[in-house]
Amino acid sequence: MLPGVDVRTDAPRGGSASIWRIYTSYTYTLRPGERTVNRAEAAGLTGREDGHGMAEHADGPEHADGPEHADGPHPGRGEGQGGDGTAPARRASDRGRYGRLSRERVLVSALGLVDREGLSALSMRRLGAELGVEAMALYRYAEGKDALLDGLVEALHLELEERLAAGEPRTGRAELHRIAGTFHDVCLAHPRAVPLLATRMLAVPLARRPLAVLRLHERVLALLTAAGLDEERTVAVFEAYTAWLLGHVLVELGAMVDNPEETDPALRLGLHRMPPRELPLLRSAAAALADPAGREGLAAGLDALLDRFATQGPRL
Repeated sequence: MLPGVDVRTDAPRGGSASIWRIYTSYTYTLRPGERTVNRAEAAGLTGREDGHGMAEHADGPEHADGPEHADGPHPGRGEGQGGDGTAPARRASDRGRYGRLSRERVLVSALGLVDREGLSALSMRRLGAELGVEAMALYRYAEGKDALLDGLVEALHLELEERLAAGEPRTGRAELHRIAGTFHDVCLAHPRAVPLLATRMLAVPLARRPLAVLRLHERVLALLTAAGLDEERTVAVFEAYTAWLLGHVLVELGAMVDNPEETDPALRLGLHRMPPRELPLLRSAAAALADPAGREGLAAGLDALLDRFATQGPRL
């Protein structure tokens, strides 16, 4: 609805309950120096030739907050500004500040927001503000907050697929290492989204997970099957491989620094908070634990894991 325009509606009695003919009249609240706006001009402002400011059908949640706005700047406003010239205008349609929305654009923006400010900052309203649309316009791309979180998991796996496609495919153990190393790199590029890889797996059944996640599972299972493992050992190695990849990344990204402003290593890690008599070994190992093992540690652990299973059958 246009700022300053009062749209009065009167729905007729009888007829189809699914179609409501909208009868409108416009009253424009004048500001100093402005003139009146007649019905024809108001119709032009709404982008409707017939002068109706609302659609006759309510097709979904994207219509709940009012009509679509024109794509260009509104009369009397600066480009991308609200009526008072201070805030960007938001739209109830899916045409945002940077053009028409798509699922990919929504997920990329959501991931960027989480990268900058963390998962706690993510909401439909905040994401809508980022994209220049009303929150309701996002529901055609994500049914709610949970679907949006699943979409972030999907986005991480799509980035993994893109990076793998850009490299040279290998076979057997070498390809398992390539997948693991690329997975590690994607996670370190988006550390604030990584917890979702664990929490959404706990909340979402296998068959309902994003297709990109399932394709990764299929890819690993195919490598193990091609190596000659039977189904029982394939499943065992698959579970161990998945657990090692995710576990290694979660440990590497785990918070360790207690006071980042401290230069003394012990104070920086907050070792004074740990009772020395009860936790002597942990206090001693804390500095080493705070030093990420990186790709080298990931590869060493993966080799140890695969070697363990190689003693029971075909070598990977």
